[in-house]
Amino acid sequence: MIYGYVRVSTDKQSTENQRFEIENYSKAKGFRIERWVDETISGTTSVSDRQLGRLLKQIRKGDTLVTTELSRLGRNLMQVMSFLHQCMERDIIVLTVKERYELGNNINSKILAFAFSLSAEIERNLISQRTREALARKKAEGTKLGRPKGKKTMQVRLSGKENVIKKMINEKCSMNEIAEKFGVNRQTLRDFLRNTFPDWRKLSNRTFMALIV
Repeated sequence: MIYGYVRVSTDKQSTENQRFEIENYSKAKGFRIERWVDETISGTTSVSDRQLGRLLKQIRKGDTLVTTELSRLGRNLMQVMSFLHQCMERDIIVLTVKERYELGNNINSKILAFAFSLSAEIERNLISQRTREALARKKAEGTKLGRPKGKKTMQVRLSGKENVIKKMINEKCSMNEIAEKFGVNRQTLRDFLRNTFPDWRKLSNRTFMALIV
């Protein structure tokens, strides 16, 4: 089966030009497109969320996919490389009109796949290196890396529970009882109370003061 794939980014664009180019190309090569796949969607959208992804599940060994250029398959190298890699592994031939690529299970395709893989590895290494450099710079500037201990627990488990906690304290519940109820430790509860009630020393409730100290 020979598939023709055309894609435009917006409904203001037409697929007719791409179809025309592919038809002329197929005539010159001596074959005809047996099934067309048209879609209007951004190339940044994941292949799996596009008709192209559904086509990849249907296409079989020995089938051919024709498109005007590699950029129709995706907007970044990783997307295109991943798609081509899957095609090559399954012996699916990919033809492009403008670049004149004929990608299949041959040495030229393997060289191109290697180049794609190398480019992706270099990009990953560069991202990792930039991340390490940024962290080192922040550390040198005195920025404390990572979240403060207990911060997430306080925000997620205790925020919005101030009235309930204060009621339990007024009912003379112990710190252990309150901490256990909300699934936090005593220190987390104590820190939360100090941050929530900065003027706790002025409160008249002696039980409340005694439990926080």
